[in-house]
Amino acid sequence: MTKANKERIKDLERALTRAKYPKLPYVDSFLTNWQDNSANALTKSICGFLQMSGCQAERINTMGVYRKKYRTDGVAMGGQWTKGTGTPGSADISATIRGRSVKIEVKYGKDRQSEVQKVYQQMIEDAGGVYYISRTFDDFIEFYDNFIANLK
Repeated sequence: MTKANKERIKDLERALTRAKYPKLPYVDSFLTNWQDNSANALTKSICGFLQMSGCQAERINTMGVYRKKYRTDGVAMGGQWTKGTGTPGSADISATIRGRSVKIEVKYGKDRQSEVQKVYQQMIEDAGGVYYISRTFDDFIEFYDNFIANLK
């Protein structure tokens, strides 16, 4: 994450924090340490930036749940995964930016899009939505700025 983009997200958070807590001294000591050094951190940074920019953004979790099996005396004896209820291949972030549906898939490091994710991407684009794959916060900011500029 470049210094400029890190400062950009911190400026948004700083302004919102000052508006919400006008008497809070040393606002900077309460700011989040925004990162993009893992898939989780990148997802958090993108969602935070969008929400603080007046957009709607939420993290989507399609993973199933591991359910332990118990004996009658309460001792765990293994378990099994139950299927998640989300759409297979769903993007990591679902957002609405200035009235447009945008799905953002976060790929970190050598992670690649699966076949089911490619099918999901095609469904979103066929329906008139926007699908974007983000690898860094910097490339997301570039996408966001271009997206906003092209809406005008």
